[in-house]
Amino acid sequence: TYYKSVPFGFCLILFVTLFLCPSMQVNFVACQLFALLMAVWFRIYLHPSKTSPFIRHVVATLLGFYLALFCFGWYSLHFLVQSGLSYSVMVFAGLEHMHKYCFIVTLGYLISCQITRVYVFDYGMYSADFTGPMMVITQKITSLAFEIHDGKTSLKGVCVRMPTLLEYLSYNCNFMGILAGPTCSYNDYMAFIEGTCYQPHHQENANGKENGKYKQSEPSSKNDVISKLCTCAISLGIYLSLCTLLPVEHSINDGFVSSTPFHLQVIYLYLAMLALRPKYYFVWTLADAINNAAGFGFNGYNKDGSPRWDLISNLRILDIEFATSFKMFLDNWNIQTALWLKRVCYERCRINPMAATFLLSAMWHGVYPGYYLTFLTGIAMTMAARAVRHNIRPYFQGSDSHKRIYDVMTWAGTQVAISYTVAPFVLLAVGPSLKFYRSWYYCLHLLCLLVVLALPVKSRRLQAKEQQDGLKDNQADHNSTDNNCNQKEKAT
Repeated sequence: TYYKSVPFGFCLILFVTLFLCPSMQVNFVACQLFALLMAVWFRIYLHPSKTSPFIRHVVATLLGFYLALFCFGWYSLHFLVQSGLSYSVMVFAGLEHMHKYCFIVTLGYLISCQITRVYVFDYGMYSADFTGPMMVITQKITSLAFEIHDGKTSLKGVCVRMPTLLEYLSYNCNFMGILAGPTCSYNDYMAFIEGTCYQPHHQENANGKENGKYKQSEPSSKNDVISKLCTCAISLGIYLSLCTLLPVEHSINDGFVSSTPFHLQVIYLYLAMLALRPKYYFVWTLADAINNAAGFGFNGYNKDGSPRWDLISNLRILDIEFATSFKMFLDNWNIQTALWLKRVCYERCRINPMAATFLLSAMWHGVYPGYYLTFLTGIAMTMAARAVRHNIRPYFQGSDSHKRIYDVMTWAGTQVAISYTVAPFVLLAVGPSLKFYRSWYYCLHLLCLLVVLALPVKSRRLQAKEQQDGLKDNQADHNSTDNNCNQKEKAT
């Protein structure tokens, strides 16, 4: 009776899939729907109160490998090889450099598989893309390696225990995240397996105090799962209805470019990208629903006492569609990947961390040239957006009407900038990507260059350092004033 409403969302997605999906997409959706049913069964019949963590690890891993074999055949052996190589590095490498070696080996193996798949097998085709799950496994492997290193060296990590091989495989290849992720913390996953993920939140409400009204041993995820399944069905229906009507490739058609006014080309590109995004909304929201159905993803309570199930959510759709800055869009798109990039690169790179993070993101995504054009353009867009926000935004903060005008202008600018930046990501090859930018006369590239040169802005690290120095100076002045006052009191 706990999940008697789940079949409604399941049947809704199944209906949309069978009647609208091309055959090559059915396997993935069918496996994810099977994983959804297994997640409900896993929570009810393999609950931590009924079975041991060992059994839960074994079942989660075996189900994960079954789904991988069904979708990718023998290619799924790469998941085992990648996990085995990285685990060997973690076991035999010294603690001081273990995370670096693990990062190089894991990312290198991923890139080699991407090169083989793209340039040997099926360039431009997404069918049977076994490197997709490997991308998520790469995130998990490197995150865990950095957590162990940081925890052992007393830096900032909290994971201090080396996992067993079974725990490691379960974390990397469990059925809930083997096909589409999302990435999660190793400690959060272990808390879910052991049944301790709800304990820190039992006695907290909006005021952080115990309240019998909000206190419950295990919150229900039913409403969140149903809501996310409905979102999946709507997203899938929108994508499959519009993707053929508004293809991005049409924006570089010679007849379209020559006969269409520029402002209509801009509108078409925005609508084409708007029609493309629901595909990602469907995949990531369904993956989130699967984890929630299994009992994973609890993140405390809202102010009204309702449970939050967004611990490993990968996107916030409304914040994406109404983003008023480049950063706001990126912060709400593929959230877990953004957090991974921040942990393993941005916070650790000493020289130009922003450029290094964008470059790592391009390498992680794959070897298509369009990916690199997108992320290189993203560097220029981010720098220009920071300069605009730092220098122009303060002039619009005087009144509510000015703020609304600024928000509308920045929303329109953000949507155009995102569409312009991401176009090569969809077109993939160098020729079509450069043809697209030529049709736009590289206008946003030039605009970003002018903005960065005309409106310089200090890096965030320099600003943070200056703030810290200012706080130290204020503290020193405060201490000096206290000492002078004490001396005067003593003299009196």
